[in-house]
Amino acid sequence: MSASILSGKELAAAIRAETAAKAAELTAAGRPPKLAVVVATADESSAWYVRSIANAAVKVGITCDIVDLGADAAPADIRHKLASLSIDETVHGVILQTPLPHGAKPEDLAGAIAFEKDIDGANPLSLGRLAAGLPAFAPATAEAVIAILDHYQIELTGRRVAVVGRSTVVGKPAAHLLLDKNATVTVCHSRTKDLAAVTSNADVVVAAVGRAGLITAEHIRPGAVVVDVGTNPTAEGGLVGDVDAASVTEKAGALTPVPGGVGPVTTALLLQHTVQAASIR
Repeated sequence: MSASILSGKELAAAIRAETAAKAAELTAAGRPPKLAVVVATADESSAWYVRSIANAAVKVGITCDIVDLGADAAPADIRHKLASLSIDETVHGVILQTPLPHGAKPEDLAGAIAFEKDIDGANPLSLGRLAAGLPAFAPATAEAVIAILDHYQIELTGRRVAVVGRSTVVGKPAAHLLLDKNATVTVCHSRTKDLAAVTSNADVVVAAVGRAGLITAEHIRPGAVVVDVGTNPTAEGGLVGDVDAASVTEKAGALTPVPGGVGPVTTALLLQHTVQAASIR
């Protein structure tokens, strides 16, 4: 029996509809929501992603400014722009797009984004507040994992969850969010010995490493729920996840697809965070 497919498209559409309604309310009240995306790269895949965010924002009534500083921008200039956007009362959400120029570190520069406008949870302060249970925007990709599990009514209380990956973008914040759902969480990484022994005992596996096909059938216990966060480009121009879907689908109980799973929900949540930020400021 093949795994149930946990598509994110329906959930993303519902989030966008809710966001559009709230954006219309804010605009009518004289506070049109606005998102600023700071770019300092010539990377074409990054440019495609930024354009997709901008297009999605316009469709729900959010103004999106793409602030292109150029691929040779100095870290000090990037920081200054982020700081100025953070005090601009017409801007409600700020994203620092990666990759960045040589010598510029995301964790250093993201600290210039006010946490109230840090809609993708990039500022280390946001992660700290998240861990402490204080109000903050979680990284949208990590939140998308929880949103999909909630949407499909997958119970997390008391269940064993293995998060494969410990980045501050997905792995660590996802672990905190899962703990908030009363799951028993194990975070795995490149130094984990016998990864399959850990993940095959989990009720839910979240794959967030960025390595195509890392998780195979041997890593999954029968009936487990698998959330694939990976988006790895193929030579043919497509995308594959961190999960070898062909082998896992015959063993898992449910699996998110790539593309069409976590990705659409992540973008929808970024826009939702923007209108939430506009609502409270």
